[in-house]
Amino acid sequence: MSGPRVGLIGDGKMARAIAQLAGDRGIPVVAMLSAADNAGGAAIARGALADADVAIEFTEPAAAVANVRACLAAGVPVVVGTTGWLDHLPAMERETEERGGALLWAANFSVGVNLFLRLARQAGAVMSAGSQFDAHLVETHHSAKKDAPSGTALAVAREVAAGLGRDVPITSVRTGHVPGTHEVVFDGPFEQITLAHVARDRRVFADGALRAAEWLARGQGGAPRRGVFTMQDVLSGTETTP
Repeated sequence: MSGPRVGLIGDGKMARAIAQLAGDRGIPVVAMLSAADNAGGAAIARGALADADVAIEFTEPAAAVANVRACLAAGVPVVVGTTGWLDHLPAMERETEERGGALLWAANFSVGVNLFLRLARQAGAVMSAGSQFDAHLVETHHSAKKDAPSGTALAVAREVAAGLGRDVPITSVRTGHVPGTHEVVFDGPFEQITLAHVARDRRVFADGALRAAEWLARGQGGAPRRGVFTMQDVLSGTETTP
């Protein structure tokens, strides 16, 4: 069975990386919508996703909500990789449920990062016994990244804090072409422990987004899933009734 028909919302570096990887895997990309052609999600409303089974959205924070709403209205399951819009997530969750639609979001689609989130919580819990250790997080991304801290950094900090029992400060660095590095540092008077995830290639995010799209588009019995999900659901193999 071939992969689902994918419609890409956005035509930037991430969308192009997804399109290339999809081609390598025999997954058909039936549409790629640019920002100029899709102001306010208008192209989605016009049916420009070309009967896609699932949409993958990587655009700008200001555009993401309109794009998600347009996908829900069109009945197209949508995977959202844009960060910086999550203040609107509760409203989008309600709308997804009301429409009987499907939304999968993640601060980061790297499989390794999502496993790293689990490790971060466990590390915080272990280090809670070491009161002499301070904790902080350093995240580094390319100079063109819009949001700081990154969505991934905020997610990692939340997981460490949940285990540690106290807030974890974040330092954001924007430089060069770094795809993404996240370091959790536990610093004591005479020693330091570091837990790090380093992305070497943006294709790691494309790989995860395609995995998520296939998972969302084909649930039990091959029908699309319904509801709101994250990458943690993909990795845990959560099943829902279509």
